[in-house]
Amino acid sequence: MRKYNSGFTLIELMVTVAIVAILAAIAYPSYRQSILKSNRTEAKAALMQATQNLEKYFTVNGTYAGFTIDPSAATTEHGYYTISLTSAPTATSYTVQAAAAGNQSDDIAACRTYKIDNIGNKTPAISTGCW
Repeated sequence: MRKYNSGFTLIELMVTVAIVAILAAIAYPSYRQSILKSNRTEAKAALMQATQNLEKYFTVNGTYAGFTIDPSAATTEHGYYTISLTSAPTATSYTVQAAAAGNQSDDIAACRTYKIDNIGNKTPAISTGCW
């Protein structure tokens, strides 16, 4: 009568490792894109805060000219985006932008930079799925 050892053979172990590696190679990029997509909310919230500050400034001063972004608000809470004015605000108009920073720069190209102006026009277009 033969004795059989219980356990895994090297081939069985290598097949299992290969399957796990294939699953990880498929799942990780999807997970990473999901994280980048969830981080976009930080840009949207910061842009809304900046536009609120601009509107408050306009209410008090009657113009957007002279408004500057507070240096403490120039970077979003977790540092995924930097907030800036695309040019100096005029008396009646402005455009605020949020540009991806750090690891968020790995996001899809269409969603790396968000802009909103005094009329409420948003870039990239809402149809891109970034907003």
